Amino acid sequence: MRLRRLPPGVDGQEFARALAAFRAALGEAWVLTEESVGLPGYADPQPIFDAGHFAACAALMPGSVEDVQAVMGIAGTYGVPLSPVLPGRDAGFGGAAPRLPGAVAVDLGRMNRVLAVDAAAGYAVVEPGVTFHDLDTRLGELGLEYRVDMAGPRWGSVVGEVLERAGGGAGYEDVPAPPCGMEIVLADGDVVRTGMAALTGAGRGASVPYGCGPSFGPMFARSALGVVTKLGVRLRPEPDGHRPYLITLPREEDLGPLVDILRPLRMDRTVGDTPTVRSLLLDAAAVGPRSAYYAGPGPLPDSVARSVMSQLRLGRWNLYGVLSGAPAVMDAQWSVIHDALAPVPGVRFFRAGEHDSPALAAQARRAPGQPPMQADEADSWLENGGRLDLTPVSPATGEDALAQYALARDHAHAYGKDYLGAVAVGARELHHRFMVVFDTLDPADRARTFELCGLLVRETAAAGYGIQRAHPALMDQVAATYGFNDHAVLRLGERIKDALDAEGILAPGKHGIWPRRYRGLGL
Repeated sequence: MRLRRLPPGVDGQEFARALAAFRAALGEAWVLTEESVGLPGYADPQPIFDAGHFAACAALMPGSVEDVQAVMGIAGTYGVPLSPVLPGRDAGFGGAAPRLPGAVAVDLGRMNRVLAVDAAAGYAVVEPGVTFHDLDTRLGELGLEYRVDMAGPRWGSVVGEVLERAGGGAGYEDVPAPPCGMEIVLADGDVVRTGMAALTGAGRGASVPYGCGPSFGPMFARSALGVVTKLGVRLRPEPDGHRPYLITLPREEDLGPLVDILRPLRMDRTVGDTPTVRSLLLDAAAVGPRSAYYAGPGPLPDSVARSVMSQLRLGRWNLYGVLSGAPAVMDAQWSVIHDALAPVPGVRFFRAGEHDSPALAAQARRAPGQPPMQADEADSWLENGGRLDLTPVSPATGEDALAQYALARDHAHAYGKDYLGAVAVGARELHHRFMVVFDTLDPADRARTFELCGLLVRETAAAGYGIQRAHPALMDQVAATYGFNDHAVLRLGERIKDALDAEGILAPGKHGIWPRRYRGLGL
């Protein structure tokens, strides 16, 4: 039996005993080591450091709450750090890679049951392995015209979308999707339910995020304080129809007026589903690699960008959205959107079928209301391409949108890189996703990319824009930017971590929160 490198502070002989205990608890087939075909999937898929740096040394595949409890107990006994993994990992944020090199992956994909659907109250209870496709299929089997009330890739975990992104879909615009009726296995194996799901007996409270006293559910979003094994998610009725659309704008400076025009339409819900504004080169990457447009070094020249615009019939910025509801409602929405943006010089309007943009076609194929903001196209921009994604958030103003864009663009160009990005426009906030593309086989480009991203983390924070999510390589740097009162929020996270995970076994270092056993080691 071969193993990847073990996590720091874990003895080889003790780890072998832990593996034997994991096999006894889960079964031989559900414990993967280096010989296992599936183990390479638990590493950074686009390594920014050495290929084996952010990689699991083994993987466990529990199939039940009891299995998760057993895993926690064994890990605590032998001091083995764990890294929970859900379906639909985003490569720009490290995929299934653990933050602590060598931690053991705990793949929750086998726990994939839709446990309950309440048609009257409009909610479902799902396990962590349930994908958006799974839930959609189950609703179809029951003949229910509902959809899940959050957006995410169809292959992604519903639970993961709530916990990691915590962004509301239409119906909860600009409000974190409430983590309703959660069941969590803590690091010591104790099982806790939150909100009204904590009522004695079966209860009907899986759709209610609060109960008596403190609301603990949000504490488990984007954290490593427990493993969520059940979650209540709200559904909403399927609309009568949906109409994807594309609006192109020809100049870089159009981003500011576009956001200012969209903001009141988002606030009064004329534009109900979150629209996404994609940059020219992100859309170009969905059509072909950089070499199809330009073979020279450095950022794409402006003359080439204008040629790409003409060739692909795109703008410097390309707004994608979807109208939902009754036909008369969608007609009225489109009329208002059209009239609001028509004064922008050079603006062009397209509906599904009127433009050959892959992003528009993808939106037309997706479930209603799910935005086309996908970063995967950026990977193909370069041969052997990978990317690090940064996600600064700002108020939904044109001034802030342009400031974020200019900061990212200028630093990228200074490092010889192109700007590929997208902005999700909320009623009160902007989520800017900047994709820093690099050649995974070029050590110098990897190092340059990491240096650029570290600079952007610091510069965006200094400009007042906090980064929301981070690749494992950047988590500590992002956490360091939240420095109020000598990093009081980080110290609070550490205190809670030490109280709930005394052995420091659950995802050490996630989002910069290290347990006591690893704190200060610079891992």
